[in-house]
Amino acid sequence: MAGSLNAFYSVVAVLPMMAIPVLMGGGITLAEFSRMALVTVDALFFSLSIGICVSSMCRSAQKAAALTWLLIVFFTAVLPAGGAVVAALAKTRVVNLLFLAPSVGFSYYLALEGPYQSSKAGFWFSLAMVQGASWLCLVLACLIAPRSWQDRPPGDNPRHWRERWQTWTYGDGVERNALRRRLVALSPILWLIARIRSKPAMAWLGLGLVACAWATGWWKFRREWLYEGVYLSTAVFVNLGLRYWFGSEATRALAENRKTGALELLLSTPLQIEDIFRGQWLALKRQFLGPLIAVLMVECLFMLTTVREAVPGEERVFWLALWTGGMLMLVADLVALYWVGMWQGLTAKNSLRAVGGSLARVLIVPWIGYGLVLLILILVEIGGRSYRSSPSWKFFLGLWFGLGMTVDFAFGAWARQKLLTEFRLAAQQQYGAKREFWRQWFGSLKPHLSGIAPGNWDPGA
Repeated sequence: MAGSLNAFYSVVAVLPMMAIPVLMGGGITLAEFSRMALVTVDALFFSLSIGICVSSMCRSAQKAAALTWLLIVFFTAVLPAGGAVVAALAKTRVVNLLFLAPSVGFSYYLALEGPYQSSKAGFWFSLAMVQGASWLCLVLACLIAPRSWQDRPPGDNPRHWRERWQTWTYGDGVERNALRRRLVALSPILWLIARIRSKPAMAWLGLGLVACAWATGWWKFRREWLYEGVYLSTAVFVNLGLRYWFGSEATRALAENRKTGALELLLSTPLQIEDIFRGQWLALKRQFLGPLIAVLMVECLFMLTTVREAVPGEERVFWLALWTGGMLMLVADLVALYWVGMWQGLTAKNSLRAVGGSLARVLIVPWIGYGLVLLILILVEIGGRSYRSSPSWKFFLGLWFGLGMTVDFAFGAWARQKLLTEFRLAAQQQYGAKREFWRQWFGSLKPHLSGIAPGNWDPGA
């Protein structure tokens, strides 16, 4: 609860900013603002309650964060989507309120003036369901935490399931020895990272689930499903998932080995830093090369189908450029995530921050630049300095592709240079005292301050 105070204070600080449209007289009523503020606080309480409940059951912070995120997505998006599917199968346009009410997004929608006037009872019912689920999570956390905090000797049944899980993950003794001999011959680091034999299978399983969902949509809608919007949304969804999974794996090995001290042992062996990079690359290649080739082949098929059905001329050129640029961007992002992910895994405080830092640099920074360019164009238009003709799709597509490739090259080259020159130094940082923020930035100015000798520097002065 104490760890949630900062988030609560941040949301409370945002609420006055939400009231500005009321003061400006933009058609936003005080009642609408009050409902939106109530839903905002309710959404925060809901997410924090789920996080507390999950953390009372999980021993790993990474697993707790991932499970919390999945539960929030389930209630917010998956459950309403399931209700829509049920309504479509029943050939009705009305989605059952029980599928929509637990979603905070549904509460936000009904908080608006128009939807609220048409469904006042639905708004308060949704708010009550979210609040009830939040308190249920807190009660479960209070019941679970006193029984889960201490270590206990495993009984026969837990040990039995644990051994079965370990056997399925790593294989039995014969399979582990055979895998070790085969991988160590290529690279010891490859064996250390790729010992979990289920990783390549899990990547194929994820693609298989997407393929099943896509086939279900085609079976349901037939010809209506086969058009460029479905192709493009499928590619975007799969590519984002592949990027996130690849970035997580690229950071995980170094982050975990650094945390456990195994990285220090590796650096004391005759292994060179280049051997660590090669083993990491072989492990990622073993896990993702096959799925990546399959994704690119399917996207090529989507591209050919879209180009064939497009109107000859500019439209065909547009779709060909968009699909080609997207596939090239996918490969470039994965290469950049390989280098940036390793550097973040080596320097970040934990694996979650390492993954977030890698994805933010490679995936979010280009879109920030794209948004800034669009903002500048809009301001120029508002200022009366409009162009003779508006920029064509070639400008926007080229801007998207150019920014993405530039960011990939810049961050990839920067991370590679850091890894090649400062790998051992970065690996030792956890054993040394970290300087304060102001010392890192202003410490180099100490000898140059006038009237103070370098040997007599006193921070207190």
